[in-house]
Amino acid sequence: MSPPQNSTSADEALVGTVAAPGDGPNEFFIVTPDEQAVKTGEFITYSITVEGTAQDVLARVTNREQARGLPETFMADPSIAPETVAGTLGVPTDDIDLYRLEATVIGFYDTQMQTFSNPRQLPRPGTQLRTASDALLEAVLPNLGIGREDALTNTGEVDVSSVDVTERNGLAHMGWLLNRETNAVNVHVPIDEFAATHLAILASTGSGKSYTAGVLMEEMMMPDIRASLLVFDPHGEYDTLSEMRGEEVFEGEDGYRPEVQYFNPENLRIRISELSVDDVMAVLDDPSDRMQERLAGGWRAMQQSDSRTWGVNELMDAMRDRYDDDDASVGALEWRLRRSIQRNDLFTRDANVALNELVAPGRCTVLQMDTLGRRDQQMIATVLLRRLYEARLAAVRQRGDDPDYDGEIIDFPLFSLFEEGHRFAPATGDAPSLGIMRTITSEGRKFGFGLGIISQRPSKIDQDVLSQCGTQVTMKIQNPTDQDAIKNSVEAAGEDVLRELPGLTPGQAVVSGDSMNTPVLIQVRNRHTEHGAGSIPSTEKWRTAHQQLQQQPTRSETADMGGGESSGEEDLLGGK
Repeated sequence: MSPPQNSTSADEALVGTVAAPGDGPNEFFIVTPDEQAVKTGEFITYSITVEGTAQDVLARVTNREQARGLPETFMADPSIAPETVAGTLGVPTDDIDLYRLEATVIGFYDTQMQTFSNPRQLPRPGTQLRTASDALLEAVLPNLGIGREDALTNTGEVDVSSVDVTERNGLAHMGWLLNRETNAVNVHVPIDEFAATHLAILASTGSGKSYTAGVLMEEMMMPDIRASLLVFDPHGEYDTLSEMRGEEVFEGEDGYRPEVQYFNPENLRIRISELSVDDVMAVLDDPSDRMQERLAGGWRAMQQSDSRTWGVNELMDAMRDRYDDDDASVGALEWRLRRSIQRNDLFTRDANVALNELVAPGRCTVLQMDTLGRRDQQMIATVLLRRLYEARLAAVRQRGDDPDYDGEIIDFPLFSLFEEGHRFAPATGDAPSLGIMRTITSEGRKFGFGLGIISQRPSKIDQDVLSQCGTQVTMKIQNPTDQDAIKNSVEAAGEDVLRELPGLTPGQAVVSGDSMNTPVLIQVRNRHTEHGAGSIPSTEKWRTAHQQLQQQPTRSETADMGGGESSGEEDLLGGK
């Protein structure tokens, strides 16, 4: 939900003057006497003429240092202010401070290209610089697709800052620009972009990645969006999303309220016939080449049968029909299949949950998998993603018009979020879910199937999957290996972005990629629902538990029921 649009004046403060070109082709230096005028990361503008048209070019301040000030000797005694020393020596202090800033050109907003265009022309020395207006930044920082017609004013002028961002559809209000006052520059992310080109939320533990994911889920369930969300939750961190139904902000004029449903492990079952032979190989204990060949033959035979409700017994019969009854490899496979599949409650021969019970527009389905082992979590993701992908593929290819097609069809786009994404798409490649996740991240855009990866260890995510996530929300990352993984896999992660990561505090993030025209540092907004992933307050729990224990009778009191003497203290092994 979008906050009210800003009414900041376009006549912004003069902050400094261009001093000289910088070290790079898009860099220049600025001098300013006011240390408070511009912070690192601030957006500034200057005017130039491009092909006969005046353009306001946006630049970002990337570094600042003092160019002139009082001598260091004036500061030798920390108990005496340097201005006092200067006054004693008769040294004037007025206008003595001068600061040198470095800035990088972003470009001017081109309404035809609907993004920034680099003028390839640095400002001349002496050019005045101003802070960019709040309204301009709200309109041009995200990739909102604002064109010439959108920016036309009543006087016929093209003014992008006049666009009311809150009137545009399909936007997620994530927070506000960190270098401005709270809510001065609200940052809206186009949902269509990250829902199509995938999303990565990357942060160290405790930096707010799950909280930020909750903000985006709230935005996607707003009345003007009504997304179809499927959340893979290995730790039970999203059990508060059901509060959306009771919040007025989520209520539509037609009575709409988000539907939030939870599936616990007892409701999550995999029909054996929906596994692929590769899935089965992944759960077996290192089968030999000969076993794999026998299994593949039997599996093909069962897939060609008319039945979809078969199990290990039928599979074993098929293998015995194809091979000798006393085949040692078939015998070894039977033991492994019965141990890994038949005796695992996760697998069933009967029909499992229908896809239309899992996903629907306006429905957020959370798969609570915290009591399952890692391999079972991966297997559930593998089968569900494959079923959903094939159902979306069938819908786009209009297989529903084919009277002979009896498969599932999903007629609306999908978005799936994976908490602990490195668990499902590991860099080591040893997860059965990795293959289908690679397929969806590379092909899903064409079929309306988006993925979101949430992880505190970017270096442990498969680089093919991570590099396909077109929008990145990156929070505090201190581990050098994880920073390198972001640098190598995230195209929008330039040096200026990477420099910000170690210094971010919880709730601060860099948003970059397809959803933005340039990387932006934001403060994530407050959630409408409670956050369910906080740490347990240990000291409070200890105190409460101790008070409860104090109110209970001791073991000796319990044992002395007949007025006899207590047996005394016992050691840890039960002896006296």
